[in-house]
Amino acid sequence: MQILDGKALAKKIEQSVADEVATLKAQTNRTPGLAVILVGQDPASQAYVSMKKKACDRVGFYSVSHEMPEDISQDAIENTIKMMNQNPNIDGILVQLPLPPQIDTTKILELVDPAKDVDGFHPYNVGRLVTNLDGFVPCTPLGVMKLLQEYNIDVKGKNCCVVGASNIVGKPMASLLLNADATVEICHIFTDDLKKHTLQADIILVGVGVINLIKEDMVKDGAVIIDIGINRADNGKLVGDVDFENVSKKCSYITPVPGGVGPMTIAMLLSNTLKAAQINVQKKD
Repeated sequence: MQILDGKALAKKIEQSVADEVATLKAQTNRTPGLAVILVGQDPASQAYVSMKKKACDRVGFYSVSHEMPEDISQDAIENTIKMMNQNPNIDGILVQLPLPPQIDTTKILELVDPAKDVDGFHPYNVGRLVTNLDGFVPCTPLGVMKLLQEYNIDVKGKNCCVVGASNIVGKPMASLLLNADATVEICHIFTDDLKKHTLQADIILVGVGVINLIKEDMVKDGAVIIDIGINRADNGKLVGDVDFENVSKKCSYITPVPGGVGPMTIAMLLSNTLKAAQINVQKKD
């Protein structure tokens, strides 16, 4: 069994982004800019935003956080996004989800300029992903694909079971795998007999937020396990959706939590923002 070390790969990608940022600055006097909208006091969201800000600082991005109260109005967020859409110093706009219940999340995500949608959530970019055209791809599934590539795990023709059908992880993950010629099955909360599906899979990719959902008897020998879940156990430890201790005895590769997919998500956000900045520079040339 080999650990898929997302932390080490993320560091490598971050260094590559930092080098390209330095080149971009030297050649064009242009600094990539990322704006984040954070609504409310959710501790997990605040922690993510803080990690993203530190990562931006490390690679030399310009970054700004718009922190808004929980009771913010729809109009106030929309006006902020419109302002950022028009700001030439901002290449990427990230709306930290989830948003409070009074906010129409779909409307907010659709308002972000697709050329600045570094999270890949705008329907325009979703459509380009599904049709295998270049665009911005959601950071977590994109990070998973980079991790598989790094360890020479070819998904072509493999049976891949994606557990979780969210717009943020499950659906884009399935699209990326399909685009790479994998055979893809999507399971979700209404799937009857999850074990029947996971036992057939060469690669299991799970991200639903249920501790120990994937157990040893649900995994065939030699399977590749990608744990995208992140949960806090009763003892305060961060754990994934896979019973790591027991499943790791059967599989060929597995991602740890933390240190697997998580760091790759932030690395891909940096990569997407750099891509947006480079496209903006080309437009001006």
